[in-house]
Amino acid sequence: MSKRPSIKDVAARAGVSMATVSRVLSGDYPVSGETRLRVQRAVRELDYVVNAHARALHGATAKVVALIVAEVTTPFFARIAAGVEEQATVANRLCLVCTTHADPDRELDVVRLMREQRADAVILAGGVVENDDYRERMRRYAQGLENAGSRLVLCARPSLGRDFPAITVEYENVGGAHAATTHLLTAGHRRILMVAGPVGLTTSDQRVAGYRTALAAYGQRFDPMLVSHGPWDREGGYRRMRKLLESGLEYSAVFAGNDGVAAGAMQALREAGKRIPDDVSIVGFDDVPSARDFDPPLTSVSVPQEDLGRTAVKLATDRSSDASGRQHVMLGTHLVVRKSVRPVTA
Repeated sequence: MSKRPSIKDVAARAGVSMATVSRVLSGDYPVSGETRLRVQRAVRELDYVVNAHARALHGATAKVVALIVAEVTTPFFARIAAGVEEQATVANRLCLVCTTHADPDRELDVVRLMREQRADAVILAGGVVENDDYRERMRRYAQGLENAGSRLVLCARPSLGRDFPAITVEYENVGGAHAATTHLLTAGHRRILMVAGPVGLTTSDQRVAGYRTALAAYGQRFDPMLVSHGPWDREGGYRRMRKLLESGLEYSAVFAGNDGVAAGAMQALREAGKRIPDDVSIVGFDDVPSARDFDPPLTSVSVPQEDLGRTAVKLATDRSSDASGRQHVMLGTHLVVRKSVRPVTA
């Protein structure tokens, strides 16, 4: 054929109606096995490709699960993406990964685009800096997805409210930070420096909250001078730790906001002649695969990243679940103790 084959051409080749071809391709209607085979053979012979735009005009959703993350180069997001992709395959969906570079406006734009493309589900993973405008715009897009038969999932981030039209799959972020800080406190540390993420970022704010609740539980006064906010990657951890070392601030332990920050902080401590854990103890968060290979191996809070991704897809694609799409699932975290913490000795 000199032109792209149409559904009419497939119907003629298979000897069925165009409606029957549509039913076979959508998989939503019962069709006899013999008829299905004839249509599938015609599709292969003609190399027919479904027109996604035409399907959208008829109200069908695309069998696509869109995962929206800040970046894909960090282990945290890569492992969530692995879980999403694995479960999307099980659910016979295509996994589409979009990055926002931590820009809330771009995140909103991608959600809007996925709504227009009628994606089967849209998963927002990781923390975000929220404000009233962001919440209002996201509410409109989430409601639009729900109205179109799609689902919005907030994954590894807190809910935007009980009446927000989305599924929430988060983890014990505050509890994990509480456990990490408590581990240092039980080892006798009282001056604990927290190298946190940016102010306002939901993930970082929750970890600071867990740090504060642990201090309060041990009757320790919260000292804002012991909390450093800023970029939370390896380079950010390194630069901030160098400045903190130069400041002369006293502390015996460091709670790094994530394992990337911990890696940078450990490098700066070593360059300053500090031994870990003899001079300074340190704990991280996320328990990335390389944490066990740090020198010394890093004590860190383990987050079930792949389970977060799998659960998000399961809930979003299970049409037998709550029709309102407002489920809330909380997955657990636990502290993995290695060799980066040493008890305080008299």
